[in-house]
Amino acid sequence: MYNSKIVGLGKFLPDNIVTNEDLAKKIETSNEWIIERTGIEERRHIVKGDGNTTASMGAKAAKIALKNANMSANEIDLILFATLSPDYYMPGSGVFVQKILNIPTCPAMDIRNACSGFVYGMATADQFIKTGMYKNILVIGSETQSGAIDMTTRGRDIAVIFGDGAGAAVVTRSQSKDSGILSSHLHSEGEHADDLVMIAPNTNKWVTEIVSENDPEDSSYYPYMNGKVVFKNAISRFEEVINTGLNHNNLKTEDIGLLIPHQANLRISQFIQRKLKLRNDQVYNNIMRYGNTTAASIPIALTEAWEEGKVKEGDIVVLAAFGAGFSWGSTIIKW
Repeated sequence: MYNSKIVGLGKFLPDNIVTNEDLAKKIETSNEWIIERTGIEERRHIVKGDGNTTASMGAKAAKIALKNANMSANEIDLILFATLSPDYYMPGSGVFVQKILNIPTCPAMDIRNACSGFVYGMATADQFIKTGMYKNILVIGSETQSGAIDMTTRGRDIAVIFGDGAGAAVVTRSQSKDSGILSSHLHSEGEHADDLVMIAPNTNKWVTEIVSENDPEDSSYYPYMNGKVVFKNAISRFEEVINTGLNHNNLKTEDIGLLIPHQANLRISQFIQRKLKLRNDQVYNNIMRYGNTTAASIPIALTEAWEEGKVKEGDIVVLAAFGAGFSWGSTIIKW
């Protein structure tokens, strides 16, 4: 059986920065209120006319990842694109990355698992490589969420959290058993599907039913989150799935070189750090600078940590995510 290994990373973030003070001018909130509840100081948003889309940002991140992997686009066998904010309802955004990068005919598949999408993508890539079906796989997480945010006081619990951006990884076949993806562990619990959801547009409620013209109070077109339920489940599932991955590989928390959690909320990350008794240098957070970029948050953070020299050869790197569905997962990597 083959092993799978990350050989290239890349990220892209739009230039427009939205600070807490900027938001306080539009909605009833404050810098202190936002930092206390989320740890976020600023986030990056795409403004109208920026020219970027979910696919184009993913392609830009992928291009950097390919360069860092010393690999050309025509060597890619499979594209896995994780997002909750695709360019179009159909087709998926993966094929647009293929078009932008001139990747020859190969399969492209979108993964719609929101915050856990990149971890699900890594697990999928790992299995395709280990079975010998594909050799080089491009895994992308990209989100354009700013266009679907309720920028009123009604929507402030969501508006203050989310940002836009993209991250990518090139995963390739390796004969070495000394490094690579050790295991992935995926879960979902549909019982809580309605606690973190964006209802419209859907096949019963298409976007042609313009909210502003028909029902200004209709909030189904905006993301909804039952914050207390999400927080309670997140802190439980994060700890559980990280320990599952460690135990599967006969590892302990002290063996972790770097934990990169999905950047949902700094309070959640800090809670998990305390529960697992991890040092500050064992956990990487960047939510304070970018906000929650959903499926893009882990590849952006992983790329940034690697660029800063915080991911070193031989390190045990743990990726963990929890989000809508509820779905969650972890990936254990020996770098």
